[in-house]
Amino acid sequence: MNSALLFLVFVTVVLGGGTLIGFVTRPGKWYAGLTKPTFNPPNWVFAPAWTALYVLVAIAGWRTFMHGGFSAAMLLWLGQLALNFSWSPVFFGARRPGLALVVVITLLGLIVSFIALQWETDLVSALLFLPYAAWVAFATLLNTAIWRLN
Repeated sequence: MNSALLFLVFVTVVLGGGTLIGFVTRPGKWYAGLTKPTFNPPNWVFAPAWTALYVLVAIAGWRTFMHGGFSAAMLLWLGQLALNFSWSPVFFGARRPGLALVVVITLLGLIVSFIALQWETDLVSALLFLPYAAWVAFATLLNTAIWRLN
């Protein structure tokens, strides 16, 4: 498979998967009724933020695969994507903020591990994950606050 086609596959899987999960597990009335911390962003912020982050994640995944195939870094990338895609079904679908907190903490650990592993071998991929790490760290704080408040 050529590089451009593989790039499109990565973008389609990441952006398409994230979008599909977002539609299937919409927050709804249950989430609207939860007590939220004062730093909870307005709902409209999440879609554009995740869209931008998913593009960065896809590019990093594509670069990682192009440089090393199914390397340790690629396995971390795949693991973080699986956890990322599982958070919404756990939080919104199953309505389990405590279990979702375990998912997001583990996700953050994989993201930081990916950055550390790629820092020396593919700095661009590591840097592409920095905004993602910051957002997921914020999401972890938000998830923690919602879990404690409810």
